[in-house]
Amino acid sequence: MSDLINTALESSTDTKAIVTGRGVVGRTGEVFREVFGDQSAIIVADENTWAVAGDQVKASLEAAGVTLLDPYIFPGTPTLYAGYENVTTLREALQQVDAIAVSIASGTLNDIAKLASGELGRAYMNVCTAASMDGYAAYGASITRDGFKITRDCPAPAALVADFDIMAAAPPRLTATGLGDLIEKVPGGADWLVADELGIEAVDEDVWDLVQKPLRAALSNPDGLRAGDPEAVEGLAEELLLSGLAMQAHQSSRPASGAGHNFSHQWEMEGHGLDWEPPLSHGNKVGIGAVATSAVYDLLASLDVAGVDPEARAAAWLSPEEDEARVKALQPVPAIQEAALGQSRAKYIPAEEVPARIRLIQEHWPAILERVKPQVMPAAEIADILKRVGGPYHPAQVDVDLDKMKLTYYQSQTIRARYTIMDALFELGLLEQVVETLFAPGGYWAEAEVPTEGHLHS
Repeated sequence: MSDLINTALESSTDTKAIVTGRGVVGRTGEVFREVFGDQSAIIVADENTWAVAGDQVKASLEAAGVTLLDPYIFPGTPTLYAGYENVTTLREALQQVDAIAVSIASGTLNDIAKLASGELGRAYMNVCTAASMDGYAAYGASITRDGFKITRDCPAPAALVADFDIMAAAPPRLTATGLGDLIEKVPGGADWLVADELGIEAVDEDVWDLVQKPLRAALSNPDGLRAGDPEAVEGLAEELLLSGLAMQAHQSSRPASGAGHNFSHQWEMEGHGLDWEPPLSHGNKVGIGAVATSAVYDLLASLDVAGVDPEARAAAWLSPEEDEARVKALQPVPAIQEAALGQSRAKYIPAEEVPARIRLIQEHWPAILERVKPQVMPAAEIADILKRVGGPYHPAQVDVDLDKMKLTYYQSQTIRARYTIMDALFELGLLEQVVETLFAPGGYWAEAEVPTEGHLHS
């Protein structure tokens, strides 16, 4: 296990033990006894994850003398969906027994087990089956209820076992999903630097280092990841675990999520791709969001921020009622509209404060450019990494046309209160200019070649 993971465990609020390495699934029982003592266990899996590691996990728990109840196994087809109805089903099953859930899972089933256990006030443990997302060690579970997907509060797992041999053997599409989730931490980190420079949300250096120090190395071998190279998968998996631990330590997803994630959140709330088989993954959408926001950062140095008139911006500033009308027009779906209004109100500033905010951004703009330059990567480079790992890198590959993509730039700015580069540009009155440039002749999306392959839905 890496020194960074050991360091992160010292400040984690929920997770007490993580075992990583090749062949470590055999230590599942040992870890369970270390964390849970003499408590009984119930394995939670679906038919697919049981086939991957069920017998090994069962044997390890039995060898450690853990009392095992009959496992709870979801069907393998259709692909398990992170819907609240599945949380309810599992919670009701767990409620009938006095046992700790040991899930054998990647993203979806881990979140189902996490929330079901959390609602019962119980800890749980997970055996990771793919390097597919950063939520293993994170608090909260992304679950859809009444067609609306949000992160619901619940503790992170008390223990994790990540066997890199098992994770490297996962379907390549799951590894591509993990890289998509991870790569957004490049522009997402820049968003945090912007907020820090403006005094809006300070960077926590210790948490920052957990995510950002190993990030470039984890992204450096997309070809090896696609081929299932265990060493490449180890780097990706450890970085995904660190991201979750960073969120635990910070009690916020800020260390691992920026404006690019908001593209995915928007589409998830709209239910886009949820009815596909398999469903369109979070990481696939986030990867495209990373390309989208990296394209914004590509344009920052060309903007005439000094030429923005603070008083003119204040005069043109929308009243609270007008801003609510703007959000409602962008978000016609009632459930999304309600959420977006709450998030947008939280970051709204009154007109009398606008001149000071504009001058603040102008004063710090050179420092912003200097700080984000070594952090960001060109959109074309982000897209190339996603392409090489076998993931989508153009919205057409996930059935999003360019008109909807352009709209998502505006919509995504309304759905989270967290301050990002999109908010700075909105306050400057430059967001529309930037977005239109991206889609005009010569702009990134106008010139990006539409892939003829790699489409995830036909």
